[in-house]
Amino acid sequence: MLENLLTAVVFLPLLGALLVSLCRSEERIRWIALAFTGAELLLSVVLMLFFDPAKGGFQFVSSVRWLKAIPVTYKVGVDGLSLIMLLMTTLVTFVAVPSAWNYIDRRRRLFYALLLVLETSMVGVFVSLDIVLFYIFWEAMLIPMTLIIGVWGGERRIYSALKFFIYTFAGSIFLLVGIVVLVFLNAPDLTFDIQQLLKLSVPLYIQKWLFWAFFLAFAVKVPVWPLHTWLPDAHVEAPTPGSVILAGVLLKMGTYGFLRFSIPLFPEACKLYAPVIFALGIVAIIYTALVALVQEDVKRIVAYSSVSHMGFVMIGLFSLNVHGVEGAIFQMLNHGLVSASLFFVVGVIYERLHTRSVRGMGGISTFAPKLATVAMVFTLASVGLPGTSSFIGEFLTILGGLRASVWAGVLMALGVIFGAAYMLYMYRNVFFLKPRMESFADLDLREFATLGLVAILIIWWGVFPEVIMNFFHAYVHETLKALGV
Repeated sequence: MLENLLTAVVFLPLLGALLVSLCRSEERIRWIALAFTGAELLLSVVLMLFFDPAKGGFQFVSSVRWLKAIPVTYKVGVDGLSLIMLLMTTLVTFVAVPSAWNYIDRRRRLFYALLLVLETSMVGVFVSLDIVLFYIFWEAMLIPMTLIIGVWGGERRIYSALKFFIYTFAGSIFLLVGIVVLVFLNAPDLTFDIQQLLKLSVPLYIQKWLFWAFFLAFAVKVPVWPLHTWLPDAHVEAPTPGSVILAGVLLKMGTYGFLRFSIPLFPEACKLYAPVIFALGIVAIIYTALVALVQEDVKRIVAYSSVSHMGFVMIGLFSLNVHGVEGAIFQMLNHGLVSASLFFVVGVIYERLHTRSVRGMGGISTFAPKLATVAMVFTLASVGLPGTSSFIGEFLTILGGLRASVWAGVLMALGVIFGAAYMLYMYRNVFFLKPRMESFADLDLREFATLGLVAILIIWWGVFPEVIMNFFHAYVHETLKALGV
């Protein structure tokens, strides 16, 4: 029954997309989307309740032969890693619907249908146990996200949508080549089963080539510096719900790929190239933080902060020790919620002021104390304040970085200082100083309930991190044990 429940989680949004497409009432469309994303979130919580963290491995596995000519199967399942990513995906998508409530005022039927199709694609990536199925979901995500940016974005939406599509699609070509080579390494026992492929012993000289093939696909999605240039443009031009999904989920698909494929399949190559990843991660942390400091567009500030924070995740992953990897996974979840919520806040401000310029804001807390309060929680979480979930993630990634390389750990700690500088600068100039507007409407019940829920989770997981970390302890230990570290 639980195996079928996981399949329901994958395809339930498609049913919602169909109902949205058939619905004639503009008002009901939003409620249908909210109901289906809420049901998705509820089902993911049910799976967490029945998941056995101590058992480890993949659970709720369901497999059906798909193609007879080649052994491609519809096979899904979750372990500790993919279960956390599933929770993050359903939660962020649920948050995205209220963020679109007033923002999307044209072609609503098409927008919400695309949003639900996008949710199926994202969920499919995290639960696929067949590498062809994984690749199909990976590529399927491109179409709805590109359309969301291109149809409902800002003035340069076509340019940004095409840039996002080209960067991501180009990386995916290298992934496809890597998959083909990887599968034929197992000849004559041709298999696309991820569980079987993870048992392969790949020679080092092939690992070196395949590592970079997979790296290019996943690094573009993270995005790793210097492959990050599509992200600020996409965020600035994307509608608020597009930015929420982009920052909250899509960036984590890249780091998930490293965890699911690169590290277990190419362990020696990962150890060999770890210093290169550390260098790229440090540049991302320091350089993009300095760039964020001089931005006047609040959306660009939050966008560059995403690149900087994902630098912490990358270093944590390639530290290849328990602290670094567990901190990276926890930080993936934290950043997904915090960045998505910050983009929600920016969207709320833009709806009311029709500007994203820091110079056009100021004193918003005078008129909107509820918005200022939840924004303060997300800002302090972004800078890693103790008591928030981001503190645990950043602390563990820095600790893991220090254990792997002292210079990397020290520079990561320096990056935290820069992060605090640009986030607190933004918060001060937006919510304090002299008001530059005569009035400003505070959060309505829908907005406050959505952002308040995320704020509570951020504080709850900051005080009791084991509530979440307990799910992926076994995964991390099994993975590192297999690597011999």
